Amino acid sequence: MAEQGQDNFRDTIGTLNEEGKRAWVFPKKPNGKWYEYRKYVSYVLLAFLFSAPFIKIGGNQFLMFNVLERRFNIFGFPFWPQDFHLFVIMMIIGVVFIILFTVAFGRLFCGWICPQTIFMEMVFRRIEYWIDGDRGKQIRLSKMPWNKEKIRKRVLKWTVFFIISFLIANVFLAYLIGSDQLIRYITDGPAKHLSTLISLLIFTGVFYFVFAWFREQVCIIACPYGRLQGVLLDNKSIVVAYDHKRGEKEAGRAKFRKNEERTATGKGDCIDCFQCVNVCPTGIDIRNGTQLECVNCTACIDACDHIMESVNLPKGLIRYASEDNIEKKEKFKFTPRLKGYSAVLGILIAVLVGMLFLRNDIEARILRLPGQLYERKADNIISNVYTYKLVNKTVDNISDVSFKLLSHKGTVKLVSLDHFNIEGQSLAEGTLFIELNASALKGDKDRLEIGIYSGDNLIETTTTAFLGPRSYK
Repeated sequence: MAEQGQDNFRDTIGTLNEEGKRAWVFPKKPNGKWYEYRKYVSYVLLAFLFSAPFIKIGGNQFLMFNVLERRFNIFGFPFWPQDFHLFVIMMIIGVVFIILFTVAFGRLFCGWICPQTIFMEMVFRRIEYWIDGDRGKQIRLSKMPWNKEKIRKRVLKWTVFFIISFLIANVFLAYLIGSDQLIRYITDGPAKHLSTLISLLIFTGVFYFVFAWFREQVCIIACPYGRLQGVLLDNKSIVVAYDHKRGEKEAGRAKFRKNEERTATGKGDCIDCFQCVNVCPTGIDIRNGTQLECVNCTACIDACDHIMESVNLPKGLIRYASEDNIEKKEKFKFTPRLKGYSAVLGILIAVLVGMLFLRNDIEARILRLPGQLYERKADNIISNVYTYKLVNKTVDNISDVSFKLLSHKGTVKLVSLDHFNIEGQSLAEGTLFIELNASALKGDKDRLEIGIYSGDNLIETTTTAFLGPRSYK
């Protein structure tokens, strides 16, 4: 892979060579304090990602994103199509939170929390180190002709990658269709659910393609977040940064020489060892400054600290710092920009919490049948026909459901039974008639309030329009 120097790093990305072809990145295995911290965080997040679809709170799956049926569970709260406004607010909160976090701490999300980075660096890359060896061995293996050793290692690695991709695809499917549904499909056998099996294999192929071939290019080419940070970052943002003031000084970088007094010669503390470049999973040189390819993974910090320790120079040449911290030695401040984003985030969270408290477990909608006028009956009775839809968002069955008028005197007649049951996490639909005496109407279109009861308990109220003759006022 062609190294990125000070003159060409702005014209190309680290995964392209001079001919514009794919340049494979063979990063050196990271080792150090920050890498250990990232491993602990990754283990926790991996455990969460694999267990979240199978955790249930109040009978609801902890996380589920059933796009086909438009049903979502967020932290155990079920959201139906009728709750789409709440889901949108939650997504906006997520975007604002990421913006706030990026303004303050750069692309920290990418290096520590993003599932792409976690799976790539903490699962697939570590398997690669185990099978192919470290950077030098991987480079030699890639140049090696297809002999027994190369075939054996490639087949083993690709097989393990496929198995893990298949496992990830199953978990991903559990997020989409629900863990109960997935387990039922597995116990029934693939022959009974061929369409699901085909979908599963497609997901497996996508994950295998991403982690076995596309790899770091997801962060560099596909993910828009790297480009977004260029708009959001400023001189006060904390990022993984190279201290060029200390590293370059007056005479610039220079190779290390034993017993040399670098301060007297004006040479910077950077000994130009290229360890920060060799360890970078996206193939960049952090000494060129903040770049869209940098995912803030801290691998270069650990590599540089190890070299500094080896040559008896202070650690921290590459560290979490802002441009103002490096140039002016200024500490992190909670700027007006951060305060503004925080205020917006706080307002959105308050609105969401309020809406969640006001949200009912039963969603009721009663609408007049389109194209139907009122019907005049004996004894001055006016009748309207309606369709109703009741959504039970809970996992409990609701029994003995009936309708009663709350705002007017009249009767509600169901087309089928007078009472019915609604199973948990399902909806009930049907047709009903509302009959009122014409003398009770105030105009040609009155608003009715209707109560939905389970036995004698009022569980929800809704309103609808009642159409009457214009002559009755």
